[in-house]
Amino acid sequence: MGNVLEREKAFEVKKLRISAKRQITIPQKFYSQLGFSHGAECEIRGEELIIRPIREGGREFAEEILSDLIKEGLSGEELLQAFRNRQKEIRPTVEALLKDAKKVAEGKAPYYTLQEVFGEKGEK
Repeated sequence: MGNVLEREKAFEVKKLRISAKRQITIPQKFYSQLGFSHGAECEIRGEELIIRPIREGGREFAEEILSDLIKEGLSGEELLQAFRNRQKEIRPTVEALLKDAKKVAEGKAPYYTLQEVFGEKGEK
């Protein structure tokens, strides 16, 4: 029951005015709460327009990338440059995966099971 109430609190709606130039103003509370800074990206989902802050370069993987690079023995400027390069690779890689997944879903490309890729459970 608590989860439903928590979601109700997190759900807030504001009506926005659209200017003659098709512009909107994001309410300050939403702007701050969601961490908007220099831009937003928009997505059409069904009959809805989703507006969210732009997240640069796959920051959600930053710790994993840094951990891998440190394990590879990188440090200093070399670490910094390798980190920047790997971050730039995230978005194109995810976009390619989504494109491939769409082809599979449409029956236009083969697919592989987890067992085919990683082997049976317990196999080494």
